[in-house]
Amino acid sequence: MNTYKFLPPDQEPKNAAFRYKNVKMEPVENSNLFNSYIKKNIFKKEFTGTLWGEGPCYINQKDILVWSDIPNNRMMKLDKGTVTEFLNPSNYCNGNTTDNYGNLISCSHGGRCVYKADSDFNLSVLVDNFNGNKFNSPNDICVKSDGTIWFTDPPYGILSDYEGYPGEKEYAGCYVFRYNPKNDKLDVITKELNKPNGIAFSNDEKKIYISDTGENIKCLFVYDVIDNKIQNKNLVYDFKPFFSDGFRCDKDGNIWTSAGKAIKCFNSKNELIGQILVPELVSNLEFGGKEGNILYVTATTSLYSMELNQTGAKYL
Repeated sequence: MNTYKFLPPDQEPKNAAFRYKNVKMEPVENSNLFNSYIKKNIFKKEFTGTLWGEGPCYINQKDILVWSDIPNNRMMKLDKGTVTEFLNPSNYCNGNTTDNYGNLISCSHGGRCVYKADSDFNLSVLVDNFNGNKFNSPNDICVKSDGTIWFTDPPYGILSDYEGYPGEKEYAGCYVFRYNPKNDKLDVITKELNKPNGIAFSNDEKKIYISDTGENIKCLFVYDVIDNKIQNKNLVYDFKPFFSDGFRCDKDGNIWTSAGKAIKCFNSKNELIGQILVPELVSNLEFGGKEGNILYVTATTSLYSMELNQTGAKYL
């Protein structure tokens, strides 16, 4: 682990929490619909001790939640209320999801690749290059019902030793990719984003949400998905001075996203319908639990949970 190298997050200039520690959240008036999703507006702190928690992923078959602690080069596991290390070292894994067979699919900054861990958590590399060139540092990831794996590739893991290994970009850009493990085919989905970050499908897979956290951008966009290609880019929200990092859709097509020191929720018309404040800067979230109604939130140093009257899209 790298704890000996870095200061606490609010004192470490390489950590986003340092840059945003004095920035306040603006209040949002929650809609009646959003309020109906909330049982108690209280987060339970499941764990604290990460430097930058990320990539929460609930593995249904195992009834566990795993997530990344990127600067500490490890992954954590929540199992029946107990937190232990899941993988150490993790090769600086960031975003995680499961495929249609329950395998864990992870973005590795250190390996500059996408990993697969099977039901026994045996690790293998799915894809690690684009036309013979290394990826920048795969960041976030989602899997479509047809088995294709969609992921973003900004450079955050090669910029310093905080979230990976310093390195050079080997292709001209930061792309969003689609990988088909059935035929080992890799396609570029879009080249137009500056630093594509979070990525998630809508509940019906007719839309895909992708955030851009490039300089002075900090926006969440939504595209139509037609024949496994994307078009008709639309702005969901401009999060400046904060940013949208990771997000998930619920069963009704609302998108729940990290939004600074809060979770914001937008309906399928891109209208802001509500906000939940979080004690720390948020990176990502996941719907989990056997019924899909537990909202897990990775913030800077902690993992939080909240029971909802709503379930995630993958529980349809």
